[in-house]
Amino acid sequence: MVLGLAAALAAAVVFGSSSILQAVGSRNVSTAGGLHPRLLGQLLRQRSFVAAVVLNLIGFLLHLVSLRLLPLFLAQAGIAAGLAVTALLAVRVFHDRMDRGQWVAVAAVCVGLAMLTGAAGGTGEERATAPLSTALLVGVGLIAVIGVFLARMRGPVVSSALSVLAGLGFATTALCARLLPALSVSSILTSPVAYLLPVAGALAFLLYSLALQRGAVTAATAPMVVLQTLMPAVVGVIALGDEIRGGWLPAAGFGLLLTTFGAIRLTQSEAARGQESARRVGGSPA
Repeated sequence: MVLGLAAALAAAVVFGSSSILQAVGSRNVSTAGGLHPRLLGQLLRQRSFVAAVVLNLIGFLLHLVSLRLLPLFLAQAGIAAGLAVTALLAVRVFHDRMDRGQWVAVAAVCVGLAMLTGAAGGTGEERATAPLSTALLVGVGLIAVIGVFLARMRGPVVSSALSVLAGLGFATTALCARLLPALSVSSILTSPVAYLLPVAGALAFLLYSLALQRGAVTAATAPMVVLQTLMPAVVGVIALGDEIRGGWLPAAGFGLLLTTFGAIRLTQSEAARGQESARRVGGSPA
């Protein structure tokens, strides 16, 4: 469990660092293209966006380790909890100041993660079956269809809706990673979820980029954080055999809510800091 939790926290630090880079790159691209393959080409011409892609790939590899070794509710909470590590490092290294609300958020994340660690039992051994694979495939298809429709629209409500879809996409990616068979070339090549995983991840990444274009970073990020944290946690316990220690269910639920709340609060702070830095070095992102 120690290795899995360490991998989750390390991945969270990497993901947190990439989010502002992705926001800056996304806002330098015209919103006119909608959800179109051309959008990816435009985004990849932004150096900050390319850096975000590289960091996300590194973070995913670390996250994959945690998903295989931990119950999903702990692995996903570990990702959210890493934002607290990022905030504390910013204070230490860059002398950033944190207000009382941010310190409360850090405390909430730490307490929530401690509660989840104490509540964690065995990791479920459920792997991909035909019904599970079909359900995930249908889910990704619906996300894509709704995303194409929403991409033609503008406004903060649309930004939040796209963020919801991105959160569902990233949640699906986590579930696919968990459902992979033994990590061997032959097993992966014959598993449908192995092919669905990068599709869901790329789709979620594009949807999040569109959400960042159409609204504030906070509004575009908070729903995504909630869904990519809570959805796999619930599915892991209900359908994949993740165990909660006897008598610890209330603590696990409260710990997950605490961690999610703290992550959202810290995401808001990091977004504000990133936007201020962007204005200082090159003007406010469009």
